[in-house]
Amino acid sequence: MLGKAAASRPADPRVSRKESMRDHEPRWEPPAADRDEPAQVRRILRLFRPYRGRLALVGLLVAASSLVTVASPFMLREVLDTAIPQGRTGLLTLLVCGMIVAAVVNSIFGVLQTLISTTVGQRVMHDLRTAVYDRLQRMSLAFFTRTRTGEVQSRIANDIGGMQATVTSTATSLVSNLTSVIASIVAMLALDWRLTAVSLCLLPVFVWISRRVGRERKRITSQRQKQMAAMAALVTESLSVSGILLGRTMGRSDSLTADFTRESERLVDLEVRSSMAGRWRMATIGIVMAAMPAVIYWTAGMALQGGGSGVSIGTLVAFVSLQQGLFRPTVSLLSTGVQMQTSLALFHRIFEYLDLPVGIAEPDQPVRLGTVRGDVRFEDVSFAYDPDAAEPALRGIDVTVPAGGSLAVVGPTGSGKSTLSYLVPRLYDVTAGRVLIDGVDVRDLSFDTLANAVGVVSQETYLFHASVADNLRFAKPDATDEELRAAAEAAQIHEHIASLPDGYDTLVGERGYRFSGGEKQRLAIARTILRDPPVLILDEATSALDTRTEYAVQRAIDALAANRTTITIAHRLSTVRDADQIVVLADGHIVERGTHEELMLKQGRYAALIRGDDEASVAMPAG
Repeated sequence: MLGKAAASRPADPRVSRKESMRDHEPRWEPPAADRDEPAQVRRILRLFRPYRGRLALVGLLVAASSLVTVASPFMLREVLDTAIPQGRTGLLTLLVCGMIVAAVVNSIFGVLQTLISTTVGQRVMHDLRTAVYDRLQRMSLAFFTRTRTGEVQSRIANDIGGMQATVTSTATSLVSNLTSVIASIVAMLALDWRLTAVSLCLLPVFVWISRRVGRERKRITSQRQKQMAAMAALVTESLSVSGILLGRTMGRSDSLTADFTRESERLVDLEVRSSMAGRWRMATIGIVMAAMPAVIYWTAGMALQGGGSGVSIGTLVAFVSLQQGLFRPTVSLLSTGVQMQTSLALFHRIFEYLDLPVGIAEPDQPVRLGTVRGDVRFEDVSFAYDPDAAEPALRGIDVTVPAGGSLAVVGPTGSGKSTLSYLVPRLYDVTAGRVLIDGVDVRDLSFDTLANAVGVVSQETYLFHASVADNLRFAKPDATDEELRAAAEAAQIHEHIASLPDGYDTLVGERGYRFSGGEKQRLAIARTILRDPPVLILDEATSALDTRTEYAVQRAIDALAANRTTITIAHRLSTVRDADQIVVLADGHIVERGTHEELMLKQGRYAALIRGDDEASVAMPAG
């Protein structure tokens, strides 16, 4: 009857939202504007926009430092050409003091530049880390089921960490070196234009070489980061508690070590290639620049021998000093260009995550419910993990669970039971149809309202490596000790916690391995009791437990489910006989519905499942 009623309703304009599923695969196509390097560079520069005031101060310090640096060679020329030859000791003392003061001021400016630029760079890295983490928090469950945990960790740790040198020093280095180069060239022209022309003749070649090196290192860096992500994923999976247990019990420890060794060897090769990429070409630049003073001396000597106008010793020494001052920032600029090219690969990987479409998004004007009664309704719901799939995982689901009522969903493995339960808290969005709580589409509710309305207890209980109290307070951070105890008592776990040496301050261990399966389930139930949601999803919460432990957990579940709307996904059918309504799923659609007694009278699929469950229970050895 529910199906006919749903069929007669007019189509809702929101029933087709396939775009909500587009993030099921962590593939990424960059926006057209970001497929070329200039656009990507502009995007990187926008990251520094909130700190433009501090960067402007850095620019002023850099300009002042460059002027002070350029002044020293001119004072040196006066020392050599005027003060010493003419015996003017007063002028000599003044010039020497000026050179010392210039060095002190330059050092102070350098310290201030480093402080401000490092602070700005670290803030930019902080912004990137939090932006990536926030984006990942808003991704649908499908993204995480298809992405290795180590890959996600590598993006946040290795990729953003690898950009530290770029974001903390590149801006300052770029401005500082560029200012120094311009000031040095102007000063060199003022001293002698001919020597300046000789000094700058090879500069275009150097720029071309550095760009070639930068592109090569960018390509290798991209490969290196992917290899680091693969290693991080292998470490995360194999060195977790579950991974160690599996490796030891399967006798695969040596094999896993061999796999890690191969991955590490690949990383060694990429690190060496990255370090050596263009090293000989950059060394050639260094050799040429080191030889340039000799070339300048030779040029000045040949000009003098050829009858041209002579160059004074002071001018020649000052010019060589300026030339060295020019070459140092020039080499640094070329190295900065190579570093920026390399960092583009890292930024590209970060932007991949930042640009992933968020399928599970809060509406612009979300509905906030003050009090949630707990009416749950599935209206002609269909769902597909892949929008292009030939057959959806669910189709044509019409079910209503009144406030305080109970629904049990049963069926063979792969029939879509857990998938159906995931649609209520919006771990996935429906492909078609609607899921409503108190008559409001869950896609229109605010995230806070939905989180407060729906609680989930699943077979896969997750506990943090923290104390029992901290794990419980994850549901309600401001819970008092009395509230923790009351929740634990309701979940039938207080006596066990109290018997521990540290009580509620006991560390649960990695993923809760200090506790048994039943104890972890009861801790999860206590955590949900603290949350006090009006709608409760029980996803095979007792399927992995032995009979005695299941009984204890079931008592806790009964306390939790009292006066709540409860949707139970059951593998062991003994836990659902008292449900107000039972639906049987097969191949993603409802094939039977009714109470336990009604379905047993039909002698259909439910009755067959019950008979199979009873036979399995009888066959199961005691203990």
